[in-house]
Amino acid sequence: MIIVDDDPAVLRSLKFALEIEGLDVRIYGDAQSLLLDDDLPARGCLVIDYAMAGMDGFELIDRLRRRDVRLPAILMTGLPSREVRERARRAGFCKVLEKPLHDSALLDGIRSALTRSQEGPQ
Repeated sequence: MIIVDDDPAVLRSLKFALEIEGLDVRIYGDAQSLLLDDDLPARGCLVIDYAMAGMDGFELIDRLRRRDVRLPAILMTGLPSREVRERARRAGFCKVLEKPLHDSALLDGIRSALTRSQEGPQ
């Protein structure tokens, strides 16, 4: 599973929480770092922040899709407006989660996305 967020505290806390749940987690502090990684897994899940310096989550998912990276993706945002949700749906995100994250919403979304990933390309 891959998390992309430009907030180091968010990255550390999500990595810690998800590894406790038994997930293998890779973290990236910006979109460009992920795009430079030529060794992305064939299966898994992307968790991408919407508002990042340099490149937002929509541009990142677009670039990944153009590289034929088809991992299911979850968008995290502090501004989950109807417009953002609709744009996320059109961009191919399977879920939009509001930051700060509460309860088990992220873990539930990841488990659902991982199930989709195991079923193969969409």
